[in-house]
Amino acid sequence: MMTRAECVHGTAGYPSRSNRRGYVRIGRGFDDLAMVYALRAAVYLAEQDCPYREEFDGNDACSTHFIGFVGDEPAGVLRARYFADFVKLERLAVLKRFRRSTIAFDLVREGISFARRKGFQRIYGHSREGLEPFWARFGARPFDDGRTIEFSDCRYTEMVIELTPDPDAITLNSGGQVIIRPEGDWDRPGVLEQSETRGSTYRAGNAVKTRAP
Repeated sequence: MMTRAECVHGTAGYPSRSNRRGYVRIGRGFDDLAMVYALRAAVYLAEQDCPYREEFDGNDACSTHFIGFVGDEPAGVLRARYFADFVKLERLAVLKRFRRSTIAFDLVREGISFARRKGFQRIYGHSREGLEPFWARFGARPFDDGRTIEFSDCRYTEMVIELTPDPDAITLNSGGQVIIRPEGDWDRPGVLEQSETRGSTYRAGNAVKTRAP
């Protein structure tokens, strides 16, 4: 849940009177990942002067990326990584011209909802010291022992959000076709379900695949 942009801009993402409508979707392809890189580079590298290797840390290919839009314009991003019993929300970045919108709130809410739907009941993250109230709006609290961490020239408070279980969380009992649907799009049939109409074309022990009539 850390946002290093806040280290420079203080109130990044706080709501204002802006009425521009925003929405969030999951990044799915290489074009979306390029969009994520461009947004984070504009915020962290260009504005904060963060070293490239500290921002692009090798974790992007194994993460879920949320992209927030204001109108049709990409405005902000958030990253989620997964561990045994918690999700880590991180790399929240909002372009300067959209910081008077609510897109930062939209991104965090979507990340929390996504974690609950995947069955997680805890979110971990970092908040720059002094900005804990932003994350407290989502139920985040510092660890009881006041744990902190320092990196990229800032000190951060380690925080955790305890989630209420989602009654529609994806489990082993959700069904195979639900589990293989695209991430975050579990409520409607996916392309693999549509492939069922072709019938089975593979027969064990037969090297030649034949399409069923």
